[in-house]
Amino acid sequence: MSAAPAPAPRTTAGNPRSRVVIASLVGTSIEFYDFYVYATAAVLVFPTLFFPNEDPTASQLSSFVTFALAFFARPVGSIIFGHFGDRIGRKATLVASLLVMGTATFLIGCLPTFDSIGIWAPVLLAVMRFAQGVGLGGEWSGAALLATENAPKGKRGVFGSMPQLGAPIGFLLANGLFIAINAAMPAGADGTPNPEFQAWGWRLPFLLSAVLVIVGLYVRFKLVESPVFREVQESGTVAKVPLGRVFRTSWKAVIVGTFGMVATYVLFYFMTTFTLSYGTTGAEAGPLVPKIGLGYTRGEFLTLLMIGVVFFGIFTPVAGFLADKFGRRRTLIPTTIGIALFGLTFQFWFAASTGPITVVTFLIVGLSLMGLTFGPMGALLPELFPTNVRYTGSAIAYNVASILGASLAPTIALALWKPDGNIFLVGLYLTGAAVVTLVALFFVRETKSAALDAADTGARAPERV
Repeated sequence: MSAAPAPAPRTTAGNPRSRVVIASLVGTSIEFYDFYVYATAAVLVFPTLFFPNEDPTASQLSSFVTFALAFFARPVGSIIFGHFGDRIGRKATLVASLLVMGTATFLIGCLPTFDSIGIWAPVLLAVMRFAQGVGLGGEWSGAALLATENAPKGKRGVFGSMPQLGAPIGFLLANGLFIAINAAMPAGADGTPNPEFQAWGWRLPFLLSAVLVIVGLYVRFKLVESPVFREVQESGTVAKVPLGRVFRTSWKAVIVGTFGMVATYVLFYFMTTFTLSYGTTGAEAGPLVPKIGLGYTRGEFLTLLMIGVVFFGIFTPVAGFLADKFGRRRTLIPTTIGIALFGLTFQFWFAASTGPITVVTFLIVGLSLMGLTFGPMGALLPELFPTNVRYTGSAIAYNVASILGASLAPTIALALWKPDGNIFLVGLYLTGAAVVTLVALFFVRETKSAALDAADTGARAPERV
């Protein structure tokens, strides 16, 4: 009697590897595309189009409030989508989160402005932004689980880094599009926005997001449920109330997972949004942001920043490979130490830049560190939690970290940025965040060889190894 054939790898038995990669990547690409598009619009057009009855500073602050809404909505989304992701499955939840996020982004491009409907314009903008945040709250965790739960043996770090590639791809898409629009609709010599851009040009990035959403939905509808979750269903170990179970059995993992990502989020904000603000602020203080910066035009600095983001993209999968080869902790701990040291160089490297070569070198180093810290998180956070609460647990850790790291960073950076251009304290804040993350990482157990299967439904204490 012939021997039984060896079982097929999970990705070939269920979802082809190429489909897993595309389906996990497209949603996070939209997530970060939205982040950059909305952040740019919140500076350039929303203050005048949606908050015109306030003084310029108040209008800008009101616009930033709507920007921050998404961060506070994300934990709500993580609870909602995490519940259904752990109760009914990954596939349906991934489709739903992308649909919510994509619809809200598209509708922002259709919104009437204050001149048309008055106070309802900022109200609807806030509602759509909150809906974006809810969708985003379920998107990342579902994409990370799709990648890791379908990964071949020994490749979870590499596969988990695929959703993380959405950050540099989203940046390049969003800012490349804004550069093209700016070239077609240039601002005036005094910096005033182009009338056509104010009227309808700003809507294009939001409307064009529909293309990415359609591609994402097409790929995700073709998915089958992950083998790991099917095993949980068949074994009858699906959690009835995932939120309650995750805090009862895996609360330590939630804490260390959250603080283990704080430095990642602070670095992400500083290397994209803060450097852009500092780099494009003129040598003379202005009425809105009375600070001194490097004085580049937005187009000039975006070009330098996009060079740095390429290295972000390169080092993200490199970090996934290193995490598979050496382990998650052995990759992340040295990287976090590097981030702490990098924060101490802000004043002496970035603020003292004498030309674009110095600036772009600073951006390349910082964004390479970003890739190295961000890449392994796609595998590490899901691996910290049991299968039957993995969606909920990883989503909560990821999104609460976004509040602690990204949502607070703009206000803190602005307060620490001295009027004379000194940003040593801004960098020191990044160093402090890195120290917090470093402490958390010492309490994270190594998950490189952890099994993801139906038997993995008990408490997963994140003890140090």
